Amino acid sequence: MSSETPELLHTAQLRENLRTQPRTRLIDVRSPGEFDSVNIPGSHNVPIELLRERRAELDSGHDDPVVLVCASGARAEQARTLLEQAGVDGCHVLRGGIEEWQREGGEVNRGNGVWPMERQVRLVAGSLVLTGVLGSLAYRPLKWLAGFVGAGLTFAAISDTCAMARLLGMLPHNRRSALDPDTALSAVTAAEPGAPHA
Repeated sequence: MSSETPELLHTAQLRENLRTQPRTRLIDVRSPGEFDSVNIPGSHNVPIELLRERRAELDSGHDDPVVLVCASGARAEQARTLLEQAGVDGCHVLRGGIEEWQREGGEVNRGNGVWPMERQVRLVAGSLVLTGVLGSLAYRPLKWLAGFVGAGLTFAAISDTCAMARLLGMLPHNRRSALDPDTALSAVTAAEPGAPHA
C-alpha cells in the first residue's frame, strides 16, 4: 500500500494483493456499458449510481479486502467515501483506474460495451461548446451555452463530481447490461459474492 495515501493501490500492489489475498473483491463502479467494454478478470460490476440509490442497505457482511475500480480513479474514490459513510471501512481504490491497469500491462476482458464515461463527457461537452460558439454567429444568445458548459466543467473539477456523467450514466446505452441490482450489491455486502442480498 502507498505510504502517502493508504487507500490508494498501484497496479503492482493490487497484483500482489490478488496473489497473496485471493479473497480480495474487485468492485468496478463504472456503468454496465463501460464494464462490458473492458474489465479486470474477476471483478464485479456495482455501478456508483446503484451504491447511491441503495446507500441505506450498505454494510459489510464479510472481512474480505475490497478494491474499488473505475476508469481513472475519481468515481472509485467517490464510492469509497460512500461506503465509508455507510460504515464499510477498509476499502481501497486502484490508483489511475483501469486505464493505468492497462498501461501497466494488467490483464483485461474485452467486450462490446461503450466508451469510458470521461470520453463520453468530453464528446458531449465539446459538442455543446462548438454548437454554442458556431450557433452564436447566427443567434448571439447561444454563446451562453458555451459559458454554461464551461461553468459546469469548472464546478465538476472543483467539486470532483460531474452532473453530466451522472446524466449520461442514465442513458440506455450505459445501462444496457442485464445487471441484477441485488446480486450486484451483494458483491459488496454479502459473505459470498453473488449471494442474494437480504
